[in-house]
Amino acid sequence: MGSNKRYADYYDGLMDARILDRIAATAGPLQSLTPAELELDQLPVTVDPHPRPVHAWVRFGPTAVRVDAEACRWTDRAVGISFTIGEHEYHAWVWSSAVTPREERSS
Repeated sequence: MGSNKRYADYYDGLMDARILDRIAATAGPLQSLTPAELELDQLPVTVDPHPRPVHAWVRFGPTAVRVDAEACRWTDRAVGISFTIGEHEYHAWVWSSAVTPREERSS
């Protein structure tokens, strides 16, 4: 029996969402950079009124996952992101090397 190629991306997305839900619920709290790492009192912060779509690596406890997020603010070294998993919205600071641009899909 073959697979349904027409809806494969849709079902892959559902499975990814379920996996992220499970990780967020069981792996531990979302990790964010500390104030000492951010040095916000020494580095300028850019706040974007139109957040940019990105892929970002985040950690829930010891588990690293890549999420679709929005870059809301940044310094030379770190990016403040927000993302949603299920019904929960998360905010974290991650190192800039953990973030890559994401192209928006047109509907």
